[in-house]
Amino acid sequence: MSNLARSLFKYQLKAIGRLHTPEFRVYCMKEGKPVSYLHDVPIASDEKTFNMIVEIPRWTQAKCEIAIHDPLQPIRYDMKNDKIRYVPNCFPFHGYIWNYGVFPQSWENQKERDQFTGLVGDGDPLDVCDIGGSKGKTGQIKQVKLLGALALIDQGETDWKIIVIDTQDPLAEKMNDIQDAKRYMPGLLESTKKWFSIYKVPDGKPKNHFALNGQFLNQADTLQLVKRCHESWRTSKLRQERVSERNEQATKDLAQSIIKAPETFMPDFNYPSQPYCYV
Repeated sequence: MSNLARSLFKYQLKAIGRLHTPEFRVYCMKEGKPVSYLHDVPIASDEKTFNMIVEIPRWTQAKCEIAIHDPLQPIRYDMKNDKIRYVPNCFPFHGYIWNYGVFPQSWENQKERDQFTGLVGDGDPLDVCDIGGSKGKTGQIKQVKLLGALALIDQGETDWKIIVIDTQDPLAEKMNDIQDAKRYMPGLLESTKKWFSIYKVPDGKPKNHFALNGQFLNQADTLQLVKRCHESWRTSKLRQERVSERNEQATKDLAQSIIKAPETFMPDFNYPSQPYCYV
């Protein structure tokens, strides 16, 4: 285990506020102090192992995301018209069909055209889908293997969905590229495309479309994509804002309030469960 991998044990999560209310937040804690999920958690533990922040556990519907413009960048519910957003159950799916989240220290540049799609980025961290069998927890940091990527087009911008598998999954040793997902999890990639295509339709929006004729990038190209988005984060205004906010009194006061706040109980989803059967 690398030193970076060992250092992940220092990160814990702390939930504050009542579940399913606008006040709910999940903060990243290190050695008892709040830090940033987006800026302080390393994107990778070694050359082959990346760190995923789980925002939305599989089979759940509440849309959570890292608040990239909030101090300390906690995870909170996505709001629309002062109401929490819940993804509809589009038959035969229930909620999100994977653990959904982001890579820390990544950013899709809105001022730079993507080398694969020719379109600019969406201005968010890279979205990640963990296709392993376990059910994650909001705020959990998972170590994952890169497999491939799918390019969703959202309002003329590139919105990459990185396909990964938890390194602790029983299939992880066999999965090294996107073709392995087709071999060992038949139907999953097709279902992934269908899910992303239709999940906004119940809200009155049209189906989503994909770049590259809906083809997935292989592992090698995905690795280059992730490295490029990591470099975009490194030089981004977002990172500069984080550096400056560290010394602001308001951020220090917020950190103290988080430390003192009572912790909200969140159910532990890492119980034994029946995974999908791929036939």
